[in-house]
Amino acid sequence: MATVFKWGILGPGAIAQKFANGIEALEHAEIAAVASRSLERANVFADQFHITRRYGSYLELANDPDIDAIYVATPHTFHREHSILCLEAGKAVLCEKPFTVNAHQAAEVIEIARWKSVFLMDAMWTRFLPIYITVREWLRTDAIGDVRLLQASCGFRRPWSSEDRKMRLDLAGGALLEVGVYPLALASLAFKAPPQSIESMCHLGTTGVDEQSAILLGYESGQLAILSFAINTPMPHDAWICGTKGKIHIPDFWRATRATLLLENGTQTSVEGPLSATGYEYEAAEVIRCVRQDKLESELMPLDETLEIIKTMDRIRVQLGLVYPMDGERAAAF
Repeated sequence: MATVFKWGILGPGAIAQKFANGIEALEHAEIAAVASRSLERANVFADQFHITRRYGSYLELANDPDIDAIYVATPHTFHREHSILCLEAGKAVLCEKPFTVNAHQAAEVIEIARWKSVFLMDAMWTRFLPIYITVREWLRTDAIGDVRLLQASCGFRRPWSSEDRKMRLDLAGGALLEVGVYPLALASLAFKAPPQSIESMCHLGTTGVDEQSAILLGYESGQLAILSFAINTPMPHDAWICGTKGKIHIPDFWRATRATLLLENGTQTSVEGPLSATGYEYEAAEVIRCVRQDKLESELMPLDETLEIIKTMDRIRVQLGLVYPMDGERAAAF
């Protein structure tokens, strides 16, 4: 019988609840511990998911010798700090997206993971959904010919208050880091390279964060990605990957369960990949696979790719005029 893989959750917020529900769909895996800055919050989360060990500090979780990997689920302004805490304790880390606020932070976390020889992965959960197994195969086999254009959008609207994390500049709020990372990661998957040129426009709201943005990425061979995203505007969540012989349509691409291959000769193939739980179970399964095989990173979401995506976001922020307090002296040199 396989040994149970024991997860620790650092930061028991809403996203951690989705992750914990996903873990319940996996065999031989469990949430063994949870940590919060408040033991009371840790206890509430632990009671909900029947977790035995509860900690009122993140250091206690990082030092728990019984934990195989830690899911860092705190707000992204703390991802660098909390990932490093766990890595320095020798714990494998799955860090929620966006991986860090800027590329300097990302490079630092990655450097420490490699120096310590500890597994680290960006929790870009979309990348691991079952439907993307087929999408990657279509791209690998050139089913649509040379990929020429990607069009993707995602956006939503909620009655945010000015104090909500997503609306606060001092907490790196805004559409780019909150949802823009999804179409950017899809562009990275489709073109397998960072863009050579970027053109960006956005609407900055009254709190100073980007509430909606439109991005045009240009690549070496003339390929284009047309991306849009928002936190104040309901938008379609579709993606189209277009090539010289056809196109791939991915409805609701950031949590996809269906994709269609449409060829110029009239052939159409649709596949479905329903989620077994919340969808977060697939990234967790990838971490388990990698750690058990003594890998230091995932081939599906390699660390160099994560860094390039964040570098692209930094370049976009320069054009949008978005500077966060934690950028510090490097704000003008992304």
